[in-house]
Amino acid sequence: MSDELKPVLEGFFTTGDKPALLGSRCTKCGTYYFPKLEGFCRNPDCDCSQFESVELSRTGTLWSFTNACYKPPEPYVAAEPFEPYAIAAVELDKEKMVILGQVVAGVGVDQLKAGLPMELVVESIPDLVEPAGKLVWKWKPMTEGGAA
Repeated sequence: MSDELKPVLEGFFTTGDKPALLGSRCTKCGTYYFPKLEGFCRNPDCDCSQFESVELSRTGTLWSFTNACYKPPEPYVAAEPFEPYAIAAVELDKEKMVILGQVVAGVGVDQLKAGLPMELVVESIPDLVEPAGKLVWKWKPMTEGGAA
């Protein structure tokens, strides 16, 4: 068995220095989808069924946020002891679609405000099967010169 951490959801995002969410784009109308879409375009003005796989924007603008002050029920595996965390809805720069995700550890709702620039990162979370955890995407606030 490899010591490398595995994504919690295979095929949803890349890892490495510049991780990105993996989506699809309709080849006819250009509509973006996450997670990847197959079958037919959901744009009511489009009748296409051809998509290309794309890496979505790694940055966006904080659209909304909330806090999770309770331990989620199974099958979610929370770190012990449980500590509240923030959840962000980020509008991607290019695609103008909103993607939800947990905010990095150490950043609470008191440090967030709508309009804040955000960057996608990958971090580990606890897992029952993998003792080292699994990888998931999270959102991290940015400063003018880059990530905070």
